[in-house]
Parts: sequence; structure tokens; C-alpha cells
Amino acid sequence: MMRFFGIDSRLGLLRQSATRSHRDGADACPQSSPRGATQSRFRGRRRRAIASALLLLNLLALAAPATAQDRSPEPSPESSPNASVAQPSPNSPGSQRRGRTLTYGDLMQKLDAGEVKRIDLFPSEQLARVFLEQNGRAGSPYEVTLFERNSELIEKARAKGVELSVQESVDRTAALSLIANLLFVGLVIALLVNIVRRTANASGQAMNFGKSRAKFQMEAKTGVTFDDVAGVEEAKEELQEVVTFLKQPERFTAIGAKIPRGVLLVGPPGTGKTLLAKAIAGEAGVPFFSMSGSEFVEMFVGVGASRVRDLFRKAKESAPCIVFIDEIDAVGRQRGAGIGGGNDEREQTLNQLLTEMDGFEGNSGVIIIAATNRPDVLDSALMRPGRFDRQITVDLPSYNGRLAILQVHARTKKMEEAVSIETIAQRTPGFAGADLANLLNEAAILTARRRKPAIGSEEIDDAIDRITIGLKLAPLLDSKKKRLIAYHEVGHALLMTLLEHSDPLNKVTIVPRSGGIGGFAQQVFNEEMVDSGLYTRAWILDRIVMTLGGRAAEQEVFGDPEVTVGASNDLKVVGMLAREMVTRYGMSDLGPLALESQAGEVFLGRGWMAQAEYSEEVAAKIDRTVREIAVTCYEKARQILREHRELVDTLVDKLLDEEIIEGDVFRQIVRASVAIPDKDYPEDRVAKPRPSERSSTETATAIGAS
Repeated sequence: MMRFFGIDSRLGLLRQSATRSHRDGADACPQSSPRGATQSRFRGRRRRAIASALLLLNLLALAAPATAQDRSPEPSPESSPNASVAQPSPNSPGSQRRGRTLTYGDLMQKLDAGEVKRIDLFPSEQLARVFLEQNGRAGSPYEVTLFERNSELIEKARAKGVELSVQESVDRTAALSLIANLLFVGLVIALLVNIVRRTANASGQAMNFGKSRAKFQMEAKTGVTFDDVAGVEEAKEELQEVVTFLKQPERFTAIGAKIPRGVLLVGPPGTGKTLLAKAIAGEAGVPFFSMSGSEFVEMFVGVGASRVRDLFRKAKESAPCIVFIDEIDAVGRQRGAGIGGGNDEREQTLNQLLTEMDGFEGNSGVIIIAATNRPDVLDSALMRPGRFDRQITVDLPSYNGRLAILQVHARTKKMEEAVSIETIAQRTPGFAGADLANLLNEAAILTARRRKPAIGSEEIDDAIDRITIGLKLAPLLDSKKKRLIAYHEVGHALLMTLLEHSDPLNKVTIVPRSGGIGGFAQQVFNEEMVDSGLYTRAWILDRIVMTLGGRAAEQEVFGDPEVTVGASNDLKVVGMLAREMVTRYGMSDLGPLALESQAGEVFLGRGWMAQAEYSEEVAAKIDRTVREIAVTCYEKARQILREHRELVDTLVDKLLDEEIIEGDVFRQIVRASVAIPDKDYPEDRVAKPRPSERSSTETATAIGAS
């Protein structure tokens, strides 16, 4: 086989490769710029890769079989008068099955005795075929294994006058060795080419490290327009002005109006901020750049700022245009916030963003639209007019918004005629558009699992419970635990029904749910109160009484020794509501004072902890007042349950029997024994008939359906 390098050359190559790699690493360290350091690092990688490939080549050369050497005997065939050179014959030992054998010593003895008639030599295989003399003729052949040099045998055969011939068989060893060498060389060359090509690509990427990764569309084809958005009419009107300004700027410039430089979409997750951005892109008809705030931030300081400069350079070349930055809080957090300072890379990126939006050079024709659900963490310099002139709140949808969203999603679902979209909208206050989309999808999955042709009211109810509470588990067996849970939940449900200012009961169940929930009593919240956030003092007090109903039922029925920890979460809610009544809402004897405020997070530049804004004497009064509210409400709950003990037992027996009692059935049982307050109960509401045909405006894509 070919040898490319000697042993000394290989060792020298290894030493040079290691020294050069070390020197490359040392040369790359003092580079001051990221670009220079990156180029030096890639050069070192290329050299180390080439050295490794050469080492592999030499190892393969060492492992390959050596080239076969010629094994012909010393005397040439022409030197023997009795020897003749024969062409390759099918009678060679490799072409026939091996016969009888003789040892080399036996052959020499038979030569001395004159018993050998003819000898055929096969030098390449170190074999000889011997024909003994039998009745003056050559008999059956014998095979003899020869040495590498057989001069004694040849001389003795020549002296005895034995016919001697040399048979040359085809030797493919050299050809196979050459082919193997060529394959190894080709493999190594292909490996080297691949390594060099990857290194060149990496070097090209290093040159583009600071380039913007924004997705560019000359005319965005998102498939979404403002007609496809439902449930956020106020936000749509605000954003339509921006689109109109881009399409017809003369309407605004004629009276001296200027286009807003930035629009910030603020709202809870799932309310449709990104969907509105898609609608703007589909409506505007101008170049549209879109990227996430996290794409600016990298490990190396200065890369994010470089990407911001590159993004705005491209945007100014395409002006007028729109730049959409999703989750801008990833790059726009307050500078200098946190323990021991901030993040240099993010702060430099933010500084560059502030300069590009409203700096010395100006930013005409480029509108920045950003979305976030954490406006409290954004830097104040980013929020000022001139950068983000408008802040549009995309809030949770109201009843009409939820109704429109549900009607949109119901178009693609097979639903029974008895299912009322209006009832679902009334039962889902506080749901975002994404939650409503998930609700109907879960109902469809349950319907398919139960092998039903269409979604029914039962699937809708189970989907709501699954989203808000958890997965349904196997029912409990009849035991003391099951009866205790039943009394606990009936205590909540009965107080919901009897208290004047509490929300009405939707249903009560003792079917366990995931997360350690043994049962629950579900309310139907007041739509107006949830949307407005104007909770009354009477409502808060009745909620505290209702929340303590489970613990009160356990103590009234089973006594103090049998009270369980099942009300631990209820007690947390009671403590929070009672303390907020005293310290934030001014609903106590201490007067209309806000004694506490929400503590800021230290990682947003706030203090380590909330500072007390009152004396220790006032703190003692606060604790005493909070305790009085909790104890008073607890005694009220116990008194109501004590007065209706027989009704409690009746309701518990029915709940143990059926495991689920709907709100209207529960109220019918209670009405048979005692009068209940007049409230806005769900069964008293007249649901509007479900429209059979949808109008063209109801063919929108609901908020949050992405």
C-alpha cells in the first residue's frame, strides 16, 4: 500500500497542529471586537479540522494491508532445462478441491528414493503438487506446503531429473490493495471538502451575525382583515385610523395632523393582539416587517443594537411601512432594574431602539406597532409620546364580544339545536378569545370521544368545568370522606342560595377533579360587576360568609375534633378579602384610608419589600379589624346552617345519591323549606333563539384563534 508520510513526519505534523491550534486560540483572545474574535475562532477551527483529517488519513494508511511482495523462487524457470513456465491453469490448487497431502520432509525422502515423477510449483500460494511414479506413469497428485524460498527442493529435483514446472495463478492482491487505498483517499478528500465548506458557511454567517432577522413582506398576505376580527371593536377603530393614514395621508395632512409613530397593544394573554397585527398587515397594503422582541437579544453585547439599526435601515428604505414587534417586553424592560444593575446587552438594544424611534435623525414614514401583556415592566422612555403615541388596550371581551366570538367558532362545529350560544356567553365572564376557542374545541373532542353526532349542552358544561377546575376523576366510594365532602360543599351551596348579595349557584358536585379537588360549588358571576370591577361591601362580606360555609358545616355537623384541612384555600381567600377591605378599600371602622399599596417587584427597579405606611399601633388595629371581620362572618355562616340543619341533611342525602345537583334543582329543594332572596337566576333569563343564518359580519375569525 502507498505510504503518504513516515512515522516521524506524522508525529511532527501532530506537534505542529497542536502548536498552531494553541497559537490560534491565544491570538483570538485579545481581539477587542466580536467580529475579529469570531473570525479568529473560525480560522482556528478550520486549521484544527484539517490537521484532524490528515491524522485520520495516516491512521488509515497504517491500518491498511501491505502490498503483496513477489514470492517467485530464486532460480528462474529459464535456468532449469527441465522446468517450464505454464500459463494460469484451472488445475491450480485454488480452483480445485484439495486432495492428499505430504509433508516437506516426506517429499525430500521420496525425491531421494526416485519415486517422484513430476512437481508443479505454485509460488504465489506457496504450494506444490507432487505426482509420484506408479508403473512408469504419474499417479494421483499430492499437495505439499512449501517455504518462501525452496532452492534445495529445486536443486534436488533437477539433480534427480524430475519434471519441474512453475504454474503462475492470477494474483489480485495488489489490485485490491490499490482499490482500497483509492477508496480511503477519496473518503478523506470528501471529508476535507465538507469541513472546509462548512467552515466557509460559518464564516459567512459570522459576517451576518448583526443583521436583522425580521420577516419582510411587500404586501402581507395574512388572510386576515378587520372584518375577520370580532369582540374588540374599540381597538379596531383605533387601528383603522392608522391604516387609513397610510392609504390616504392627504385627509390628515390637509389639516396638519401627523401620523402616530408608534402604537402599543396592551392586554391580557389570548385577547387577540397578534391577530390585530395580522389584520393591520392585511389591510394596510404597505411593506410589513414582523419579528419578536426576543430575536434582538443575543449573548454578545452589541448584536441586538446592530440588528435594530439594520431593521430600521431597511424600513426607511421601504417607507412608508409598518414594523411589528411582538412581545416587546423582552427587549424594552426598565434599564438598571434588578439586583446589582441590569443586562448590558438588553439595555444597549433598548437604547438603540429609543434612538431609532425618536432620535436626532427622525423616523418619518415608519410606524412601529408593538404588543405586550406586561406594560408595567416597560421603560418609561419607551412609553412616552413621540415613540409610542398611542396605547390601545385590548381587554377581555364583554358579553356581546364573547357572543360574537362564540358565533364565529360555532360555524365550524356541529352543535345541537338545543345548545344556546347566548347561555354559553353568559356563563363565561372573564374568558378571553383564546379561552372561548379552546372551550368549543374541548367540547368537540368530548363529543367525538363519546361517539355523538353533534355537540350538546352536557359537553359544553363538561368543557367549562375541565378548563376552569380540572379533569374529572373516578367518583368516590361511599365512605366517611365522601359524606364529609358532601356536607362541606352543601355548606357553600346553601349559603350561596340564602345570602342576599351573593352570586347564584350554578351547580354543586362531589365528583373529584384533578389537583386534589374533592368537589366544588360553582357560582354564576354577575356580568356587570365582573366587567366593571365595582364590587360592593355587601357583596364582599357575603362572599366571605359563603367561603367560610364549608368549614362552618364541618364544625356544626362533625364537631371541632373532626374539622379537616379541606378549607385551607378558603381561609386564604377570606384573609385576602378581609385585609383588602381594611387596608385598600377603606371598608372598615378605621375609616376611608388606603393604608397599603401593591408592592413593586425588585427586578423592576422597585424596593426589596413593601414599606409600612403606618405605625405599629395602626398595624395592631388592622390585624384586630381583619380578625373581627373573619370571625363575624364565620359566626353568621354557622348560625344560618344551624337554623337549617334539616335542610342541610336533606340536600346532603340527595347529593350523595346523585353526586351532581344543578342550580335550579337545588333552589327548588330550598324553596320548599324556606324563602330565598330574589336574584337574577339563570333559569329566569329568557335566552334568545339561536339564529339559523349568520350575517356577513359574523363570518369573522374570533380573537385568540391562532
